[in-house]
Amino acid sequence: MNSKIFTGRAPNRLAAPNHVRITKSHLMPSIVPLSRNRVHLRSTGTSEPVSSSGGGNRGDIGSGGSGGGGNGGSGGSSGGDSRLDPALATILLAAGRKVESFPSDFAAALLAGKVTADILKRFLEMEANFLLKLVWGIQGFRERLLGDPSFPIKVAIECGIGVVTKVTAEKAKREDNFWNEIDFVGANVVMAIIADFMLTWLPAPTLSYIPKSTSNNAIMKFFSRCPDNAFQKVPPGMDPFTIGQRFGAILRNGSKLIAVGFFASLLGVGITNGLTALRRALDPAWAGPPNPPQDILATSAAYGVYMSISSNLRYQIVAGIIEERGIETIFKGQSQLCHLLSFIIRTGNTFVGSLLWVDFVRLCGMQKAAEKPKLIAEPQEERAKGKK
Repeated sequence: MNSKIFTGRAPNRLAAPNHVRITKSHLMPSIVPLSRNRVHLRSTGTSEPVSSSGGGNRGDIGSGGSGGGGNGGSGGSSGGDSRLDPALATILLAAGRKVESFPSDFAAALLAGKVTADILKRFLEMEANFLLKLVWGIQGFRERLLGDPSFPIKVAIECGIGVVTKVTAEKAKREDNFWNEIDFVGANVVMAIIADFMLTWLPAPTLSYIPKSTSNNAIMKFFSRCPDNAFQKVPPGMDPFTIGQRFGAILRNGSKLIAVGFFASLLGVGITNGLTALRRALDPAWAGPPNPPQDILATSAAYGVYMSISSNLRYQIVAGIIEERGIETIFKGQSQLCHLLSFIIRTGNTFVGSLLWVDFVRLCGMQKAAEKPKLIAEPQEERAKGKK
C-alpha cells in the first residue's frame, strides 16, 4: 500500500507527485459532438482537447476545410454542398448528381452562384436527351443549347429553307436540263447548306461559363469578351455587355463569315467547274451549261464580302432581336408557335437575301441584267392597212 504524504501547509490535502500537474481538464468533463441533435459528456484523463472532423461517413457538423465531406451531412453523394444555393442543392439531390460530375467550367459557375435553377434544369434535361448527347461534348454546341434550347430547330429550319429555295431556283434556271445536270445542282445545294448552317451557328445567342481569355494580345482579349450575337440578352449570372463589346460581335462574326463565304463558294463553284470540264471530256458532243464557267476567285471573294456585311447583319437581327427579344419573349412557353413564326421570318429573310445577292453581284459588275426586248413600232401606213 502506497504511503500518503502530507505537507505542513495542507495537512488535510493529498499531495501530488512533482511530475504530475493537475488541471481543470482532469476535473471537468469534455464535450464531444456525436450528431447534429445531441452531445455526449465524456471524462478525459488528459489535458488535450477532443476534436471532431466533418469528414468520413458520419453526419458530423463541419464547416470549411474537411467539414461536410464524405458521404454524410450536407456534402453527401447526392451532390449537396454548403456553398450552393439551396434551390440548386435540391435539384442536384433529386438528380443524384455531384457538383464534381459536371464539366469544370460549369461546376465552377455553380459554386460561384452564376447558374440559375432554370439553367441547371435545362442542362440536366439536355444532357439526358439521346440526340443532343451526340453533340453535347463538342465545343460550341453546349453553349448554344444552353443559350437557346430551340437552336437545333432553327438550324433545321434554316437549312431546310435553303435546300428548298436553292433546288427551286435551280429547277427554274435549268428547266428541262434539271435532271441531266443534277450533279451541278447537288454541288450548289452543298454550298447552300454549308452557308446556311454557319449563318445560323455564328450569330446564335450563347451561354458560356468558359473563363475569358487572359492573352496579352489586346485584340484577342477584347473579342473573347464579346457576345456571339450583338443584340442578345445578357445571360443569367453574367456581367452586362458594353456597347463596344456588342459592336465587336458584329466585327468578329463578319470576319468569320468572310472566310466561310469564300470557302463555301470556292467549294461550290470549283465543283461545278470541275464537273463541267469532266463532262465535256467524257462527252464531246455535250453543249455544256447555258452560262460560261464562273470566275472562281472573283465569285468566292464577292460571296465572302456579301456574307460578312448583308448576311451578318440580317441574321444577327433575326436571331437577337426578332426571335430572342421578340417572338420568344412575347410567346414564352408556346414553343410550337415560336417555331412557326421563326419559320416564317427565316423564309422571308432568305428571300430578301436572294434579292440582295443579285443586286450585289450586279453592283460588282459580275452579272449584267438581262435586257428587256424592245417593241418595234409599226409604221403608220402598215397600221392603217391593218385596220382596213
